[in-house]
Amino acid sequence: MTLASLLSGMAWAQQPATAQSPAAQPAETAQAGAATATQTGSAASQEVQEGHERILGLLPVFEVTNRLQAPSLTARQKFDLFARQTFDPFQWVGAGAQAGLSQAENTWPGYGQGAAGYARRYGASMGDVVDREFMSDFLFPVALKQDPRYFRLGRGTIRHRFLYSLEQELWCRTDQGTRQFNYSKVLGAFAAKSISNIYYPPGDRGFGPTLRNSGVAILSSMATGLATEFWPDIDCRVFHKCGRL
Repeated sequence: MTLASLLSGMAWAQQPATAQSPAAQPAETAQAGAATATQTGSAASQEVQEGHERILGLLPVFEVTNRLQAPSLTARQKFDLFARQTFDPFQWVGAGAQAGLSQAENTWPGYGQGAAGYARRYGASMGDVVDREFMSDFLFPVALKQDPRYFRLGRGTIRHRFLYSLEQELWCRTDQGTRQFNYSKVLGAFAAKSISNIYYPPGDRGFGPTLRNSGVAILSSMATGLATEFWPDIDCRVFHKCGRL
């Protein structure tokens, strides 16, 4: 209904072997293997913790990393991020709740009422999620070599962290570690809302609604960034769940 599947092949580099003396090779190999296993386990553990962070235990924020110097993502990792964020069960439940609310308020009246109207609203709500995440987390970040993640600061004054959070919506990190305008987030919002003209009712299509909905999407993303930045602090002070990523 919204996007065709996009899959691309990935090439992986092989690590060159290093020469060692025959006597030292067994001991050094064992030590290197143990160190590698420890590092891999630690990195995997940290990635799992960050990759499954939720607000209130429900809202998925898999796009967050607490590592300010985290390595850049490959194209495959960006696709995995898009898939995990988009098809998390909470997204389907949230789309259903939004469809029910819009039907009760008769939003998108062109969809009508009844079961058919609800099904159309549900499809449109879920379509918006897929469009937005696909464009902002995968397509544009891969094409423009930008990092779609939110790099949580987690320290400093509230004012500094507040401004830092808002800045990330408009100023992101590139795959090379530099900073530039967040084309992926802004263009992704406009592209996603443009695609929604395909399935929105005729009365809710056009340049005006697309521009308005894109602005709302960017503001919503800013609000999510703020919640992501300060949620661990709230979780610690209010719910006494401290020390978690």
